[in-house]
Amino acid sequence: MNWIVDNIIEIIGTIAGLIFLYLEIKQNKWLWPVGLLTSAMYIYVFFIAKLYADMSLQFYYVFISIYGWIVWSKEAGQKELPVIKLSKELFLILFGVSMLIYAVISYILVAYTDASIPYWDAFTTALGIVATWMLARKILEQWLVWVIVNAVSLGLYIYKGLYPTSVLFFFYTVLAVVGYIQWKKDMLYTEAISHE
Repeated sequence: MNWIVDNIIEIIGTIAGLIFLYLEIKQNKWLWPVGLLTSAMYIYVFFIAKLYADMSLQFYYVFISIYGWIVWSKEAGQKELPVIKLSKELFLILFGVSMLIYAVISYILVAYTDASIPYWDAFTTALGIVATWMLARKILEQWLVWVIVNAVSLGLYIYKGLYPTSVLFFFYTVLAVVGYIQWKKDMLYTEAISHE
C-alpha cells in the first residue's frame, strides 16, 4: 500500500514539475506556486529514496518560490522583469558559492547520514540552489546550469529506480535547452526594441 501512495505522490510531483517547466519557459509568474507544489511532493519522494540533499533542496525551493513570486510580481504595474546575462564578476561569485555549498553538503551527508550517493547528491543540490536563485533574478545562463543539474539528476534517479522522476528529468534536461534558446530570443528582442 505504501508503494502505491509513494508512486502517486511521485507522479503528482512529476506532472506539477512539467507544468512548472512550461511556465518557466513562458516566463509566467505562476511557475512559482506550481514550483512550491512540486517541491512539497518531492520532499516526501526524496526522503523515501534517502536522497537527503535533494530533499533539503526542496525546502529551499519552497522559500525561493515565495521569493521568486515576490520579485516577479513586483513588476506588475511596470514592464516585466527583463532577462539578463550573467556578468563575469557574478559568475565567479556564484561559482565560489557553489563550491562552498557543495563542500558543506558533502561533509554533512558523508559524516551524518546514510545517504546512498552523497557526493552526486551534494553536487546537484549545490548547483540547484544557485540556479534557482539565478532563475528568480531572470539570469539567462541559469538554463545552462540546469542542463548540467538535470542530466546528472536523470542518471541518479534511474540508478535509484525513481522512474517517473527520471522521465521528468529527461524532459527537464531537453527543455532546459529549449528554455535557454527561448529566453535568449526574448532577451535579444527586448534589447533590439529598447535600442530603437
